[in-house]
Amino acid sequence: MEHAKTIEELLKILRDDRSVPELRCYFNIDTSDAPPKYTGAMFDTLGRDGGRDDVCDVITPYDLLAVACLDVTVPTPVALDLVEGQLGREIAVHLRDIPVKVDLGEVGAKELVAPDSPADKAWGLLEASDNVGWVIAGKILARKRPRLIPVWDNVVKCAFGRPPRPAWLWLDGRLQDSRLREELDQLHRAAELPEMVSSLRVLDVVVWMRHRCEHRRARCPGLKLSGGPNGC
Repeated sequence: MEHAKTIEELLKILRDDRSVPELRCYFNIDTSDAPPKYTGAMFDTLGRDGGRDDVCDVITPYDLLAVACLDVTVPTPVALDLVEGQLGREIAVHLRDIPVKVDLGEVGAKELVAPDSPADKAWGLLEASDNVGWVIAGKILARKRPRLIPVWDNVVKCAFGRPPRPAWLWLDGRLQDSRLREELDQLHRAAELPEMVSSLRVLDVVVWMRHRCEHRRARCPGLKLSGGPNGC
């Protein structure tokens, strides 16, 4: 099994010549008049965005549709409970304790994603819901706090080298390195991405695009640091 990626390895992935073209492809930058090839391009921008002030602490139908853009579906009973029921009210209590404008890797972020933190408690409530699980739970929270909570699935986890749990803290430690944050900002500008797309989302899309074709659920060796283009 491959080791968790070091700072230097993550920088090498980001600095690859494929990163900007793949970001532009994923986010439909050059063909904006056509339907997006990757529906995940709408995750951050659908309904403007899930973190805007008037809805930042509640789960909305737009949030659930945005999560569906990432190829997962919140079960209907859970979706109804999130939008109009007790589960949604309980999640809102925890979201109110999580600032909207804190980036993973910044001072103070660690406490917001640590075990027993507001984000961890919200994730636990979601993950424990019937037929939700860790992937869907994380994507719901990533929609509400896109600068703090990463989109995390089996492809991304494998690409990062299956880092130790809790994964949010591992990634926070990596992002404390200013070189990594600066590289993500540069890619954001070079790919001409919408302002509401977070640097954290840039990292997610780069590693997902790079590993999506070669990933195998069983015994995948992880993301290679060299090789030919995967194609868009």
